Amino acid sequence: MFLDNPLSMMTFIPLIAAAILGVFLRGSGDAVDRNAKYVALVATALTFLVSLFILAGFDPQDTGFQFVEEGEWILGLTYKMGVDGISVLFVMLTTFLMPITILACWDVKDRVKEYMIAFLVLETLMLGVFCALDLVLFYLFFEGGLIPMFLIIGIWGGKDRIYAAFKFFLYTFFGSVLMLVAMVAMYVDSGTTDITALLNHNFGSETMDIWGFQIIGGLQTLLWLAFFASFAVKMPMWPVHTWLPDAHVQAPTAGSVVLAAILLKLGGYGFLRFNLPMFPVASDLLADFVLWLSAIAIVYTSLVALMQEDMKKLIAYSSVAHMGYVTAGIFAANQQGVDGAIFQMISHGFISGALFLCVGVIYDRMHTREIDAYGGLVNRMPAYAAVFMLFTMANVGLPGTSGFVGEFLTLMGMFQANTWVAAVAATGVILSAAYALWLYRRVVMGDLIKESLKSITDMTARERSIFAPLIVMTILLGVYPSLITDVIGPSVANMLSGYETAVAEFNATSQVADAGGN
Repeated sequence: MFLDNPLSMMTFIPLIAAAILGVFLRGSGDAVDRNAKYVALVATALTFLVSLFILAGFDPQDTGFQFVEEGEWILGLTYKMGVDGISVLFVMLTTFLMPITILACWDVKDRVKEYMIAFLVLETLMLGVFCALDLVLFYLFFEGGLIPMFLIIGIWGGKDRIYAAFKFFLYTFFGSVLMLVAMVAMYVDSGTTDITALLNHNFGSETMDIWGFQIIGGLQTLLWLAFFASFAVKMPMWPVHTWLPDAHVQAPTAGSVVLAAILLKLGGYGFLRFNLPMFPVASDLLADFVLWLSAIAIVYTSLVALMQEDMKKLIAYSSVAHMGYVTAGIFAANQQGVDGAIFQMISHGFISGALFLCVGVIYDRMHTREIDAYGGLVNRMPAYAAVFMLFTMANVGLPGTSGFVGEFLTLMGMFQANTWVAAVAATGVILSAAYALWLYRRVVMGDLIKESLKSITDMTARERSIFAPLIVMTILLGVYPSLITDVIGPSVANMLSGYETAVAEFNATSQVADAGGN
């Protein structure tokens, strides 16, 4: 069954491994902990291997869903999975990063088996989000991912982990309640929960009168707002971003890597799968609203990052700023903008994950994330200094790294949609250089004057092996971006074609109605 359904095979390998750990691996001690790590590593590596076969068999010129699996599920619900040019690369990002994440938490000592189970379950749920082609299935995977991350932060996090875990859970959960209501309304209106059918369904855009308020765009606007509430929190967008810095600071290093590199991308993927193609009229009507929110996020959170004294919190605010480019690129609703947004999300997955790993390397040695506790590390950790420099430059958007391509494309898309937004957002490039280089100078450069740092050791072979694939991908995508754009291009063009047609029909209808009224 699994061989005939590669997406299900890939998605549920980590869950099966988690069940094996939970049921068959009993007792405690170093041997049990070691076996738990190896099972998790083998399972995530095998998942990545299966995803490579899926990518090899994927046809970018086919703009429909591929490897589609469909069948009856419990209670008459439909189980349907598939990938297109937009989702397949998010699948690859997830499967690529999870073995690295397992290696990054190899030194964990507390409740190792449970820790590995949490990450394995989380991988299954994240992959399910990117592959689900049914509303109910999507919602279950989307909301289910909250539970293992809540436990990772709440059990293995820092001293304020309980506060951060509940803040993360409550923000993202309550944002998704509106999405559930919207899904019920979509089912009532269309009679189906099949995402492929819903993409071709015309949700009403006639102006509605609710409690005396004229809702332009009608049902589409209401549904758009409900989905936007959920995905904006997940990204997170300003001003509903405040849960992210707390979650990052308190989460263990591996938790921060997954949170920044993959979980934040669920919001952007949601915009691309639901808001833009299913509610095109509402997306067009509210595009300027999102573009200005994104521009504010880029500038505001970059300025806040400049004021941080905690390395993790600075990188967390940097993530919010970079996600501002993503939302602006998506709702610019042109080929360069959407291509750039997807590229930025993939690139940010490698770069932000690496930056949090860089913090983890020195935190494991010194047990502090305070910037003032460091300085002059280049004198004792030259390899670490070189790796940290590469990802700092990539985060700034240095040409030749993947960070440059994503920012450049999104700014091009923004400029076509709204030149003022593009001008404001472009200042984020300067601000990102300011906070990133400020962080690097204070941590790495200068004389080694602190006594506590004089015995610090450089990266181990395991740590170097963790960074190696991230370095390769960051540089490879920077010099050869068509590895991504060739895959996503046809699917994005097809989506935008439907978007532009729907918007043009709505505008033509509105003009006729206005002429008739006059």
